[in-house]
Amino acid sequence: MICIAESAAAPEGAPDTARPPVALRGFRPSDVTGIAGIVAEALREHYDPSLYESLGAPWPAGFLVAAGPDGAPVGFLLGVHQREGEGRVLMFAVDRRFRRQGIGELLMRAFLDRCVQRGLYRATLEVRVSNATAIRFYTRFRYSVADLLRGYYTDGEDGYQMVRELRPLPPTSAARPMGGAGRES
Repeated sequence: MICIAESAAAPEGAPDTARPPVALRGFRPSDVTGIAGIVAEALREHYDPSLYESLGAPWPAGFLVAAGPDGAPVGFLLGVHQREGEGRVLMFAVDRRFRRQGIGELLMRAFLDRCVQRGLYRATLEVRVSNATAIRFYTRFRYSVADLLRGYYTDGEDGYQMVRELRPLPPTSAARPMGGAGRES
């Protein structure tokens, strides 16, 4: 699979503290159009719409959607459990209009929490070597570069495989889920 956490350069300055409320929930088939739009813009990839459902089906709790006030996806993280003891971030992106508002952190923390709940001991992902913004983001979550993946992306760009060992993360107040919308397991 050839997509992971590609994002455009983030705006300069501090994160926006007046962030819109988001609800963290599981993937719904009606999310495909919104997620495909985020993937096209952020990851520069175009996939058959059926791919999202088929990748998320084996571990539905690993397919997280951050929904805006209107219920439409503003970000998502598609995590899979393909190897024993390992959760993998297969796709992860936030709509450009909603970046730097804590949504990516909310999604990543929820994914890592779900990995721990499932008894997994490692999380992995792939990222373009040129994506310094994403690499800094992942480093904040204790991911480290484990391997160089030559020619990994469809355009020939190299990627890094990043890995982290899992243990519970300390609580944070960086992201505020919308009231009344609990986390799905």
